[in-house]
Amino acid sequence: MSHNPEVLWAQRSDKVYLTVALPDAKDVSVKCEPQGLFTFSALGAQGKLFEFSLELYGKVVPEYRKNVGLRNIIFSIQKEERSWWPRILKSEEKPAPYIKVDWNKWCDEDEEVNSETASDDESAFVDEDCESSDDDGLLYLPDLEKARNN
Repeated sequence: MSHNPEVLWAQRSDKVYLTVALPDAKDVSVKCEPQGLFTFSALGAQGKLFEFSLELYGKVVPEYRKNVGLRNIIFSIQKEERSWWPRILKSEEKPAPYIKVDWNKWCDEDEEVNSETASDDESAFVDEDCESSDDDGLLYLPDLEKARNN
């Protein structure tokens, strides 16, 4: 019997990010087809089989980038045409409960900066084209001192 890992997704006009939450994954097998079929399987802890297939909203370039971490695997999949998809899957039905939005990588269409001028270093695949950062809204020590003195 197979299980579904949690899958987080985010997009830019030119790519889709899929993060598969599967600690200590082994024997990872991925297939990405041009019509948008993305298939994943791997062995998790105690040799449990985890797998899923997604029929993505649009066509994609079959080659993808992969970053394997200790707790998850991040895929960067190039869209065939630059556009914002209204949803991740071709089907208009509600996605399976294991498919969720990745708010850490989310960037709204109007927040995306020009990809040609943005860095294309995808080692972490996080906020590379989005102007926001994890530090937005945080007070730094000098700001905190200034606030105390006022």
